[in-house]
Amino acid sequence: MSLRIRLYSDFVCPFCFIAERSILLRLQKEYAVDVDWRGFELHPEIPLGGTTMERLFPGRSQAMRAQVEGFAEGFGFKNMQVPERVNNTRRALAVAEWARDQGRLEAFHQAATDAYWRHNADLEDPAVVARLASQIGLSPEEARQAMEAPEYLTRVDALRAEATAAGVKSIPTFLIGEGRVVGCQPYEVLAAAVLRAGATPRS
Repeated sequence: MSLRIRLYSDFVCPFCFIAERSILLRLQKEYAVDVDWRGFELHPEIPLGGTTMERLFPGRSQAMRAQVEGFAEGFGFKNMQVPERVNNTRRALAVAEWARDQGRLEAFHQAATDAYWRHNADLEDPAVVARLASQIGLSPEEARQAMEAPEYLTRVDALRAEATAAGVKSIPTFLIGEGRVVGCQPYEVLAAAVLRAGATPRS
């Protein structure tokens, strides 16, 4: 039986992307764990249309971009592209909830994060979202509609409220059994946490 890990993250969180594409992949290969991904809107204050890194982090944007890129290299990422603009992710997260209903959440999640961090795709652009949906075998038109669907936008708000009630203050946050790991930590930290929670190594 696999151990369930609940992970809160967002498409525009660089440390979430690094953790998911490095330590989490290794963990899933080496231990019997399943990941329950929950979208957490990192910057709800960002207006529709997004904002620049400079406006979000006045006077620190270039230093922060260099820091993130250097941190990524430490985890083996040499082609991570830190964008100059940060998207409002509310509607992209709504599409993720629609993809969940189609049984394609993980596929959309991976496609969207790769598009943002490797190609600086605009996740607020309906054409981009439609293209990502098409890539994973879903309806482009239904993906566009999901961006504005009250049903899915309400679920985005509910997920953030759920995370807040669980004490999530920053992401990525991994809830593992009775414990948690916060941030992009070394692999050994996450492996120790799943072992404490009773995960078994894969043979």
